[in-house]
Amino acid sequence: MTVSVATLTGTEAQIDEESLEELRMMVRGDVLTRNDPGYAAVRRPYNAMHPGTPSLVVRPTGTADVVVAVNFARSRGLVVAVRGGGHSIAGLSSVDGGMLLDLGRMDGVDVDPDARTVRAQGGALIGDMDHETQAFGLVAPSGIVSDTGVAGLTLGGGEGWVRRKYGLSVDNLLSAQVVGADGQVRTASADSNPDLFWALRGGGGNFGVVTSFTFRCHPVGPIVAFAGVFHPAEDAENVYPRFRDWAQSAPDEISALIGCTTLPASENTPPEIHNRPFIVTGALYTGDPLEGMKIIQPLREIGTPLADISGPLPFVAVQAAFDEFYQRGTLRSYWKSTYVEELTDPVLDLLVDRALNRPHDRVFVVAFQMGGAINRVGAQATPYSERSANWMVSIDGNWLDASDDDRVISWVRDAWAGVHALGTGTTYLNFTGVEDEAVTTGVESAFGQNLARLAEIKAKYDPENLFRLNNNILPSS
Repeated sequence: MTVSVATLTGTEAQIDEESLEELRMMVRGDVLTRNDPGYAAVRRPYNAMHPGTPSLVVRPTGTADVVVAVNFARSRGLVVAVRGGGHSIAGLSSVDGGMLLDLGRMDGVDVDPDARTVRAQGGALIGDMDHETQAFGLVAPSGIVSDTGVAGLTLGGGEGWVRRKYGLSVDNLLSAQVVGADGQVRTASADSNPDLFWALRGGGGNFGVVTSFTFRCHPVGPIVAFAGVFHPAEDAENVYPRFRDWAQSAPDEISALIGCTTLPASENTPPEIHNRPFIVTGALYTGDPLEGMKIIQPLREIGTPLADISGPLPFVAVQAAFDEFYQRGTLRSYWKSTYVEELTDPVLDLLVDRALNRPHDRVFVVAFQMGGAINRVGAQATPYSERSANWMVSIDGNWLDASDDDRVISWVRDAWAGVHALGTGTTYLNFTGVEDEAVTTGVESAFGQNLARLAEIKAKYDPENLFRLNNNILPSS
């Protein structure tokens, strides 16, 4: 059987049965075409708008398999998408007609409790990593949804529940193993290929396939102080400013957020919020849980909440608390994010207006408290360059029916533009959708003065732009 696979030149390569069998002999993992039984079992992507129908899927079990797959794709000029956790909002971990390199079988995690480090393979999810690190009361800074992939999150920056105390994922990355476009395996660290190491800390999947990450860990948990308070949306004009005022004086041990959405009934959420618009305020304290509960208490005293799930909770439970908001493969999603120095009254007015006039129940208008340790890193120390803003605003367009695509996408763009005009002019690429837009959308505003250096490093490690299904950085000429 011959398989037609899309190429970088816009044509199709014909992969005959002999070539497929040779590939299968060299790969310990899976090599699948659409007719193979295991094809339907490939890990689904998060965004239902971009399910992808690859002509060829390689599911490696280790770095050696990745080398074989990359060499196979390069030698034939195939379009290749790399899927770590598959949580790309822009659908950049999916491909139609090309080759999918799915790292889902590479989900191993190993903790060194004495060195306070953790090594996670490229297909591991945040939940996989937290499960292992929390056995030792440690955390590697990551995200806020346990189903998110470690790889994509980290390569784009990585903001999570301990960000203000311990920084972003990229600020805690110690080394990475990378398979380059030339098929070579490199270690990227401060001492080995330091230019590549710099580029990986926010530059996305432009520079190769990262098969493992090693992070610095910090003592957090297993029990932490957490605030999770739900208010009726109609109380927005009271809740938003009072939350803002509390957050302004919160210590770095606090990382907080506020947002507005609606959720369907679920056994995993309080019945009081089922199918009604609500505002959620959330905060985590990284120190002593009892002390933390005192600091977050004012959040619990705002207005008359619908429900309050606050308390000393297991860190892994907090990490999964927002999983219900973002269920894999069920929501069509188009997001846009931007940064603001502060939640000024004009910003708050806009957020409240957008929160109360969402085009679909599942749209989530959310503001993340930044600052702290994040802003103590220089703007050129990593490609992730936004080191001045104290807040990030994300307009998360989520909906169910394809007939609503145009309406929700247009609304998200308009809402985002309003906040962006009041902000620093930067974007967070992990929370940036691409729909009828180039894969370079948002790249210039995200990287700013770092873009030229990234383009030079791209030219060194991927001069032909083999890895282009990402927030793409064009190699300098």
